[in-house]
Amino acid sequence: MRRLCGLVLVMALGVASMQAFTNAQAGGKGKDKDQDKTPEVYPAAIFVFEERGAGVRDFGPKVTDILFAKLAVRPEIYLVDRTDLKKILSELELNISGVVKPAEANKIGQMTGAKILISGSVIQVDKKTYLVAKIVGTETSRVLAASVDGKSSDELAPLVEKLAEQVAEVIAKKGDLLVAKTATKADRIAALKMKVKGERPVLWIKIAERHIGAIKIDPAAQTEVGLFAKETGFSMIDSDEGLRGKSDILIIGEAFSETAARHGNLISVKARVEIKAIDRKTDKVLAVDRQTALVIDLTENIAGKAAIQEAAAILAERILPKLTK
Repeated sequence: MRRLCGLVLVMALGVASMQAFTNAQAGGKGKDKDQDKTPEVYPAAIFVFEERGAGVRDFGPKVTDILFAKLAVRPEIYLVDRTDLKKILSELELNISGVVKPAEANKIGQMTGAKILISGSVIQVDKKTYLVAKIVGTETSRVLAASVDGKSSDELAPLVEKLAEQVAEVIAKKGDLLVAKTATKADRIAALKMKVKGERPVLWIKIAERHIGAIKIDPAAQTEVGLFAKETGFSMIDSDEGLRGKSDILIIGEAFSETAARHGNLISVKARVEIKAIDRKTDKVLAVDRQTALVIDLTENIAGKAAIQEAAAILAERILPKLTK
């Protein structure tokens, strides 16, 4: 009996030990999975810092250049090319001295693909120098700040390096407050179903597309618009095998993507999609729209397709509700 009790006790301890080991492994795996999660990368643009005070003349461009150099190596930040930014700002006729209003942020973000704008000021008060950065979300118009200060006799570069650390920390920890959360495709389709009312006409969709520098690219825009249409109850005629004469509305257009910049192993690609919906029987144009999108990825082809898909999805969300009877 004693031997039997001892055997049972040993088995119980063994089971308990095995369970503890299994739980520890599961917990470790879960922790590793969280640690291996790819961090968010935020496209950002830096504006020339404003100068306030006689003793900081010509400091603005210097602060901006050093800040750009320090933030360019941060893995969580993808900086918009400065040359492209200047061209776009010239077209918008906006002051590039560093003053960025939240109301203007959305327009700049749409044209540059930047989700975060960084501007600021170099200020001299008495015998101290202050560097103040304003961090604006282009989609949310939310504003956060970072600042450092030192004696007027202090070297400028170390102050900017400290500011860069603070700006990077704000973006890494609070980027989700500045950038609008991305809805899943299922959520977007569900929201679109609520907007589409009435009888769905039969659609014929043909959107030509290309990637600048590549021979051919798959019809990502056409596929995406068709997906949103199919999921929201529209019937479709195949544009290659079917007859367009059997459709009620023609959705035609064109799309293209082009590499915007490269940053280490990351590649940003910008795409533009233009479409119009035409009543086949009357030739009346029912809707016309266009959309741009920017996507960052490790490969150029994937980024190009994803950028076109995103622009097409946004167009589908706007146009499809207009086509029901």
